[in-house]
Amino acid sequence: MAEAHQAVAFQFTITPEGIDLQLSHQALRQVYLSGLRSWKKRVTRLKNNVITGVYPASPSSWLFVVIAILATMYTRSDPSMGLIAKIQEHLPVSDSLSIQCRTVVSAVLFSTLLWFSLIFTMRLCLKQLLSYHGWMFEQHGKVSNTTKIWAAMVRIFSGRQPLLYSYQGSLPNLPVPAVKDTVKRYLESARPLMSDSEYERMTTLAKEFESSLGNRLQWYLKLKAMWASNYVSDWWEEYVYLRGRGPLMVNSNYYGMDFLYVTPTPIQAARAGNTLHACLLYRRKLNREEIKPSRVPVLNVPLCAAQCERIFNTTRIPGEETDSLIHWQDSEYVAVFHRGRYFRLWLYHAGRMLSPREIEQQIQRIMDDSSPPVPGEAKLAALTAGDRIPWAQARKEFFSSGVNKRSLDCIEKAAFFVALDDDEQGMRGDDPAGNLDRYAKSLLHGKCYDRWFDKSFTVVVYKNGKNGLNAEHSLADAPIMAHVWEYVMTTDSFQLGYTEEGHCKGDVASSLPPPTRLTWDIPAECQERIERSLAVAQALADDVDFHVLPIQEFGKGAIKKCKISPDAFIQIALQLAYYRNRGTFSLTYEASMTRLFREGRTETVRSCTSESCAFIRALEGGESKEVCRRLFRTAAEKHQHLYKMAMTGGGIDRHLFCLYLVSKYLGEESPFLKEVLSETWRLSTSQTPLQQVELFDFINHPEYTTCGGGFGPVADDGYGVSYIIIGENMINLHISCKHSCPQTDSHKFGADIKKALEDLLELLSPEKPDPSKAEQSHSKKSKKDL
Repeated sequence: MAEAHQAVAFQFTITPEGIDLQLSHQALRQVYLSGLRSWKKRVTRLKNNVITGVYPASPSSWLFVVIAILATMYTRSDPSMGLIAKIQEHLPVSDSLSIQCRTVVSAVLFSTLLWFSLIFTMRLCLKQLLSYHGWMFEQHGKVSNTTKIWAAMVRIFSGRQPLLYSYQGSLPNLPVPAVKDTVKRYLESARPLMSDSEYERMTTLAKEFESSLGNRLQWYLKLKAMWASNYVSDWWEEYVYLRGRGPLMVNSNYYGMDFLYVTPTPIQAARAGNTLHACLLYRRKLNREEIKPSRVPVLNVPLCAAQCERIFNTTRIPGEETDSLIHWQDSEYVAVFHRGRYFRLWLYHAGRMLSPREIEQQIQRIMDDSSPPVPGEAKLAALTAGDRIPWAQARKEFFSSGVNKRSLDCIEKAAFFVALDDDEQGMRGDDPAGNLDRYAKSLLHGKCYDRWFDKSFTVVVYKNGKNGLNAEHSLADAPIMAHVWEYVMTTDSFQLGYTEEGHCKGDVASSLPPPTRLTWDIPAECQERIERSLAVAQALADDVDFHVLPIQEFGKGAIKKCKISPDAFIQIALQLAYYRNRGTFSLTYEASMTRLFREGRTETVRSCTSESCAFIRALEGGESKEVCRRLFRTAAEKHQHLYKMAMTGGGIDRHLFCLYLVSKYLGEESPFLKEVLSETWRLSTSQTPLQQVELFDFINHPEYTTCGGGFGPVADDGYGVSYIIIGENMINLHISCKHSCPQTDSHKFGADIKKALEDLLELLSPEKPDPSKAEQSHSKKSKKDL
């Protein structure tokens, strides 16, 4: 009970002699230092808000404007054209001020108004400049004079050293496409997947929608676009994520892996120490807005950073009709799960962040704790893995008061969740490929009760030192969490490092209080509900068929030699593999980002096109190489065009989704929208970009290769494919499907993808001259010369 006494700042006892008050000076000091750290954060946040609020100007530019106006007035010129005199006339100040003082005050007020006007003008100009997307559609390597002038003006109006959120107020709003354009693009995307009669029927439905209900729905959507900063994102978050009543595990959450070939230390507590400390360093940079704004690599065009706001201190709260996301400004601890028990681990002491060595010691204390879990505690997290309605009901009934509420609040208000697993994972042993697949499944769903799937993310640390993360999808898309994880992995290995024995570096303060065990009182009825949720989650997890496929024979370097976009190359290979696997084409989802716009998230690229289908039929039909190459390049150009359209607000599916929601709000039925929104994505794909290439060194340390991450299958009879392009010579694929579907097999599909990639590379690679023919030609030429 020592830690309980340390947590109490004062105690008092009523005796016949009076009240005996005992103060704990150590506890009071901790309270003071914690409050001091909190106020420092508030001051930093206020300072950053001011800097971001006046961007692209700087706070110091106000002083420059004031001095310039006063200096101009000193020369007896009036730069305000009489406005300063007008302000002076209506200045509500005492008559005791001299005329000169009132003139100075009026000049300062005018200067401030002028300064704000300049800021507004610069921000408006920058917003208009960032609305230009012509640069994206120009031929690779050829930049027009218009784009060069545009890029120069963007640099001029962008100011210097922007903070993470500096561009937020200057990003353009997502435009609403015209209904006729969206309908036309949809019909074009649907053509290769429909018979003539089906396509004719769908065309009739589309034309009827376009000429009648579509215009009315579009009017409401434009009204929302004028009012909201993004006409899609709030509805997308609510209806696609928060209103989903099925399990988050597998269906929504995704995972990120550790280094593929390297485990920096085999000591579990040490790996946890460095990993958690690196997470805190990232959060500190995030709070200070010291992270550089993400940009499109081509011309350094800024991307929206709104999703970064809820990475830490965020939890998804279950509800019977809809969930909600709750974000706290700060949290000084993490919740840790180990062998069925829950602990609160404070990460700050005496107003400072714990060192990696201190966190390692605290983690070791948790691992050395031999106390057993109380009844119902070990599998409690299964409630977050099952259906949402039973979890919402159980939370309301059993966790709304008393000790259970206090412990649940501790988990939900934690910075993030940590799971210490007793298993060993990674690409190891006699079956490295099979173990890699099991590693992926472990990160995706674990044992269904050892991850808190409602938290923004869970850091998983295994017995052999391997780690990984499981992330909740509603608050942020994969590239956001990938940015965090890239920083954490590289900071862990290249900056923090380990001793020769494998422990974290640094010293340990002797006064650290031990982690606190959370207490529960879980009745038998609640335990039954936990078991029911576990049964649902376990059935879902057992049905997942997963395969991780690292391809090391070639990568981006070989593809670029063919003068083809690597993403288009892989997407067409996926189409070819699926056709060989299933004997048909399928509606294909590729995630594209819309973060060129304020609060943008994703858009769908419909990768299965008439052009890609024509190429695949020609290739499989035995057409000549020249014909196949020509059709392939046409298909690749089409895919690139669709991807660029999606990035610049010209996508199909988010617009149709919002039109469908408006129709539901109005109580209108649309056969066209109903049919479009009910289509099944049997092939769902996503590329995880490597964003912070400068943090890795693939030349000197090629073994420190990230493996990327993946997600579960979207359709019961389909595939989910996530891929990451590493350096010049590696592509990692994460393939998922379900055992319950006899037509899907992740390993077979993986082999089909690899064969398709090899076939395309062989098709597009320049043909090497036949040495024998070259020798014969040379011989003939020599004879002729003689």
